[in-house]
Amino acid sequence: MHLRGVVLPAAEVRDIWVHEGRVTYEPVPGAETFARAGWIVPGLVDAHCHVGIRYGGGHEDRDGAIEQAVTEREAGALLLRDAGSPIDTRFVDEHEELPRIIRAGRHIARPKRYIRELGIELDDERDLPEIVAEQARFGDGWVKIVGDWIDRSVGDLRPLWSDAVLREAIDAAHADGARVTAHVFGEDALPGLITAGIDCLEHGTGLTDDTIALMVEHGTALVPTLVNIDTFPGIADGAGRFPVYAAHMRDLHRRVRDTVGRAHEAGVPIYAGTDAGGSIRHGRIADEISALARAGLSAHDALGAASWDARRWLDRPVLEEGAPADFVLYDQDPRTEPAALTAPRAVVLRGRPYPRRDPVTAHR
Repeated sequence: MHLRGVVLPAAEVRDIWVHEGRVTYEPVPGAETFARAGWIVPGLVDAHCHVGIRYGGGHEDRDGAIEQAVTEREAGALLLRDAGSPIDTRFVDEHEELPRIIRAGRHIARPKRYIRELGIELDDERDLPEIVAEQARFGDGWVKIVGDWIDRSVGDLRPLWSDAVLREAIDAAHADGARVTAHVFGEDALPGLITAGIDCLEHGTGLTDDTIALMVEHGTALVPTLVNIDTFPGIADGAGRFPVYAAHMRDLHRRVRDTVGRAHEAGVPIYAGTDAGGSIRHGRIADEISALARAGLSAHDALGAASWDARRWLDRPVLEEGAPADFVLYDQDPRTEPAALTAPRAVVLRGRPYPRRDPVTAHR
């Protein structure tokens, strides 16, 4: 296969050849020209994507998980960081036509302090380091802990772990070569997580100037999942028994785009993730890129947060010589024409182009 187009992020007009599923910039005799113009973007990344959690809740079966992965591929998301899944999705790796998944094992939480049946629940927080080390060995270089959740005894978000246990647990993951990320909505859990050496925060809606500065100091990344944060008003509406929590969730939602913008301006690395699964349908990476741009990232940086920058953060190649031929081809520049993100001309995974299905039936 041969293509010519504007290759991002360098924005240079180049010729690309695909040979045996890999990128080369050396001409391949007899290659068929697939495109003579367009914008060629390294395969998109959804850095918070739960293949294995059914839309509406519960565990997905094998067929359902495969369907979710197909939906992501059609949106151009060819690399997924699962950020916690209740099922072992390694069977997806057997399918060459599906995106690769970087697994974080199962969520680690406390009893009655997370969504029922999704995570491992620890009665004693002192078991956290051992379980984190276990999940580090099971996953693909990531572990996911739940940093805060509603505590019904006080009626608001509260941390799940003491600072000392967090430090020990994160050290245990790092000793096994794994990075750690944490679900965190509110303000109170943030200082302990960041100073304990957490590598990434999911959501991070409670960030303040002080905790943003801590993130910069410690090199902590942020995956804000803005399309998921838009569900906060509905969560608040259903929390009538807990008015303080409901007001808190509405306030976090009200200021989230300003929060993300300030984090970006301060130099916090930000990556795109949708939190697909559960309350968010799969295939929405274009919506998250647009949301990041509205939060203050430039169009170039917002796309990079879901492509070349995210790939480098996750230690995956972009479109260099010999890399897997994973890319998305657009008719228009997706940085200046956001609508282009929802209608790629072609999605190429491991050198093979895939057609799009009828959008009415493309979501599960």
